[in-house]
Amino acid sequence: MSMTQWPTTVDALVAAQHELAAADPEPWRPPAEPLIGGCFAAFPKGYAGPGAVGDPVWAGAAAYRRRRVCHATTSSAAGWSYRPGLLALRVGPVLDAVVRLMPQPPDVLLVDATGRDHPRRCGLAVQLGAMLDLPTVGVTHRLLLAGGEWPPDERGATSPVALAGDVVAYWLRTRQGRRPVAVHAGWRTDPDVAVRVVSACAKHRTPTPLREARRLARAARAGVL
Repeated sequence: MSMTQWPTTVDALVAAQHELAAADPEPWRPPAEPLIGGCFAAFPKGYAGPGAVGDPVWAGAAAYRRRRVCHATTSSAAGWSYRPGLLALRVGPVLDAVVRLMPQPPDVLLVDATGRDHPRRCGLAVQLGAMLDLPTVGVTHRLLLAGGEWPPDERGATSPVALAGDVVAYWLRTRQGRRPVAVHAGWRTDPDVAVRVVSACAKHRTPTPLREARRLARAARAGVL
């Protein structure tokens, strides 16, 4: 199944999350050199707290296969304030829009959000993938509900992240001497595939497509694009 419309109320989003969490889409396996995309939403400088409906938001997206293949930016207004587990209400539509603006859709999309590490096992990384009909991987700097010890301090080291006994993500050490990132299973991906995808494009602590999407969103915010 896939989503066809972004929910606009808490009840509608929760219902969609339960439905997507129970879905069984065909698993995706990466080709030899996938086109890996990333998307990111930026709010005004100095932004703190949950924010409010109508906050300005800028989004960037970029896709890489060895080098940057395509990119896009857009802006909008946030649909909601931030509430844990309900991020889709705030930034789902603008991230959807910026990915659709890219001239070439990626094979897999990195999202600055959790996947199955979520009270209903359906974070924004899962929801955005279902809406775009794209495999997705969540990449975050912290966990929402799941837990797991950090891996050894060496590049490429991993350790499992579990929620209620199920492995839903991995910590991945992308740079020695730096904090690991959490790599989440998303839409049509499992934790092992998620780690393979991120490891393939992690020249820096944040994987390159997501790092570039963040730069583009911030540049759009600054009015330099």
